[in-house]
Amino acid sequence: MADLLEFLDGEHAPVLDRLDKAMHGCADALEFERAARLRDQITSVRKVIERQQMVGARAEDFDCISMVEDALEASVQLFLVRKGRVVGRKGLVVDKVEDVTTPALVGLILEQVYGGATAEDVPREVLVPVLPEDPSLYEAFLGTTRGSKVRVRVPQRGAKRELLGTVTRNAEDAFARHKLRRASDHNARARALTALQDALGLPEAPLRVECFDISNLQGTEIVGSMVVMEDGLAKRADYRRFKVRSQEGQDDFAAMEEVLTRRFRRYLVEREEGARKGKRFSYPPNLLLVDGGKGQLGVAVRVLEELGLEDISVAALAKRFEEVHLPDQPEPVRIPRDSEALYLLQQVRDEAHRFAITYHRQLRGKKMTRSVLDEVPGLGPARRTRLLKQFGSVKRLREQSPDDLRALPWLPDRVADSLYEHLHR
Repeated sequence: MADLLEFLDGEHAPVLDRLDKAMHGCADALEFERAARLRDQITSVRKVIERQQMVGARAEDFDCISMVEDALEASVQLFLVRKGRVVGRKGLVVDKVEDVTTPALVGLILEQVYGGATAEDVPREVLVPVLPEDPSLYEAFLGTTRGSKVRVRVPQRGAKRELLGTVTRNAEDAFARHKLRRASDHNARARALTALQDALGLPEAPLRVECFDISNLQGTEIVGSMVVMEDGLAKRADYRRFKVRSQEGQDDFAAMEEVLTRRFRRYLVEREEGARKGKRFSYPPNLLLVDGGKGQLGVAVRVLEELGLEDISVAALAKRFEEVHLPDQPEPVRIPRDSEALYLLQQVRDEAHRFAITYHRQLRGKKMTRSVLDEVPGLGPARRTRLLKQFGSVKRLREQSPDDLRALPWLPDRVADSLYEHLHR
């Protein structure tokens, strides 16, 4: 045990020296099998040492903590650096039972990680992504445990900053694995659906949830998204995107009304025709969820009533306080933050938002490309297509010099000059 603790503290040489002496002693005593096992142990120890990352020129001791978070959880990773090498890693997922800021969350993590620590567990320095509220308070707490001064800081540059990035990426990977395990747990999904049914007073468990979101930038390229979750899992084959056609300007309510009307009118048509393979909107949701507050909820209720689909349950999830608004209820429903039901709602809402934003960016990028190249005199559709095929993007085109553009054998010099001028206005 003493050897193990010494090794974890970065004291590799004494451990290797003792193993080497023991191996030669066994060989001298003709205990060749034991000597072979010790030889293999030495090889394993050297491989571990090689894998340990040297994170600085100085042989110093510090801990590096980073995290990624969503509204309900945070994935935390801790790298222990001793004698300038990473000698250990720890990971945990923290439930955010209340709405906390990132600095407050960092403080809670420091309390959880070092709450039962001994003096040997606390290094001289603890690196964090964001300083906690009142850093001096936590430095005093850690210093009392260590018995000497401890500094809590955010690295700004150099090897320590690079290490913080590595720890953050580890936290991201761990969070993704955590969410995947959670999603693949059938019993957890069943509990979440039942909890959601109880929390919202639904007539049945919402085995199919459809969530809608609107995205725009100052009223341009307004788009809507529809994502689907069946049995608690994303059903990406049923995701749909809508380009809003009927209104200009930044009116998310009108956009939501158009998107919902198009979706459920199509459902009515396909229901009359009879469900068959290839139908895109043949199935109604058990729960229609819209991203927003009472205003968007009112839009959804009105669309369903006008189409005679009042039997579809509807709710709105407001992001600010994670409140759920229901028809005919003046006060929002507050689902406990550690509830599986809220986790499920948040998951489908965030997916709808991501899907809408992605589509909006694609359309905006295409529009910007068209607007720049369409204005160039002499640059017709065939030449525009050839330019984009050869260079891949307007950004790459903008990186070319006038001589590079003039060197294109199929592009006249006057068009090349005009193109360069338009790209660098």
